[in-house]
Amino acid sequence: MNKWVIIVAGGSGTRFGSAVPKQFLELGGEPVLMRSIRAFYSALEGDCKIVVALPKNQIDYWHSLCRKHKFDIDHRVVAGGDSRYASVKNALGATGSGADELIAVHDGVRPLVSRQVITDAFVVARMHTAAVPAIAVTDTIRQLDADGSRSTTLNRNLLRAVQTPQVFRADMLHEAYRQPYSDTFTDDASVWESAGNQIALSAGDPLNIKITHPTDIAIAELILSQR
Repeated sequence: MNKWVIIVAGGSGTRFGSAVPKQFLELGGEPVLMRSIRAFYSALEGDCKIVVALPKNQIDYWHSLCRKHKFDIDHRVVAGGDSRYASVKNALGATGSGADELIAVHDGVRPLVSRQVITDAFVVARMHTAAVPAIAVTDTIRQLDADGSRSTTLNRNLLRAVQTPQVFRADMLHEAYRQPYSDTFTDDASVWESAGNQIALSAGDPLNIKITHPTDIAIAELILSQR
């Protein structure tokens, strides 16, 4: 069974407050994106084909970083789009689309994803056609009404926080991405479900954090130092 990995890295650094896009910031002496790629190459023991979606104006810089760090894990780079949906759709053009193939889609700024999370997602997707890693919600969550004037507590025992990689049967994922874009597409699982497909949950990991704010780099460094 062919395994494909799409790693989406579309950050500009604006929200992060950095001149350098967060996927290129160093973590443990290596750019975040390189650590994300390495995590899959290691977990799948090289038995995968990796496609990285980057903004077009960042591709040359990425290649220069690969030369600087002597990063030689084989991967293909494609230009991303104006949204995550568009970036994944572009990357799908570089993957297989067979019923016997699986495609994982991962956030490029989740560099600490573990071997267990990756392999569990592939196992569950092989059984159920799609797998989404998820963890229990520990905070109390309140839902606003339509105008935001009132809120209601939700039962957190029925809620899960979703992570990546999200893994799908290739032919069905290609078909799902033939739908027109919708604002309801917040991740790949929402695109998949909009096409009438079901999702199975696999085990996530609280340490599989997404680098979103400057403090996340410090937290990631601490996690990395304890591994």
